[in-house]
Amino acid sequence: MQFQQLQYFVAVAETRHFTRAADLVHVAQPSLSQQIKALERELGADLFQRARGNITLTDAGEALLPLARRILADADTARHEVQELAQLRRGRVRLGATPSVCTGLLPDVLRAFHDRYPGIRLLIEEGGSHDLVRELARGALDLALVVLPLPTPSPALTTVELLREDLVVVSSPDAQRPGEGRRTVRVADLEGERLVMFRHGYDLRELTVAACRAEGFEPDFAVEGGEMDAVLGFVRAGLGVAVVPRMVAARAGRGLRVTPLARPGLHRTIALAHRSDVAPPRAARELQRMLLER
Repeated sequence: MQFQQLQYFVAVAETRHFTRAADLVHVAQPSLSQQIKALERELGADLFQRARGNITLTDAGEALLPLARRILADADTARHEVQELAQLRRGRVRLGATPSVCTGLLPDVLRAFHDRYPGIRLLIEEGGSHDLVRELARGALDLALVVLPLPTPSPALTTVELLREDLVVVSSPDAQRPGEGRRTVRVADLEGERLVMFRHGYDLRELTVAACRAEGFEPDFAVEGGEMDAVLGFVRAGLGVAVVPRMVAARAGRGLRVTPLARPGLHRTIALAHRSDVAPPRAARELQRMLLER
């Protein structure tokens, strides 16, 4: 049974005329008649009683008509659903990002994407780069914003560098400026400072601790274990200083003093990652384009 045969059958059933049915479906009348006969042979029953000027449905035709209409309607619904997705009217994007990227980079881009494609659902998962790479590999995410270099490089992922961002030191305006009041501080100046530190698995934690050790000292933690918002809140309260991305510090609002790190400073590279073996859905590719062109 072919889909086209059902279309022809319904057209004849509704017009009760082979020639008018052929005009309705834009096919030659002999071709339509041949397809109807082929359908009848496959079903093993006549669908129409044919008399000059009078076409009526047989019992088999009456039984088939509602089923054929339902099949054609379902096919039309399927076509419409796929076209909606293809034209970015509906769908979803599953995006992973580190918490600091969610705070600093994503709000403006996601707002622009949502304004352009309001029917696309955005599902955001926050996590460290290691966790996001694992979620990408198992197909739970379409895209992820991760910090390079990856903790465990994976040949199954494609990464595209998005930006290189400076890190800065934030402190409470009520506390003494780190680095003895200078306009910039060196990583070495953080020796003796009480640091507000992120939880284990946070990319910024690993980067800051490694930089301190490279200068020959172990960082002193006043508080540790927080996410980005908690760390900024603890710094505002005067519990210590923290090393955060410049973009996050710029968005943090009042209550924080921002001090740049002296050259060469500290930096991080944000990359957009997706699986190499599976192309992201079209909506995800559009978000990818907007992120790269931001």
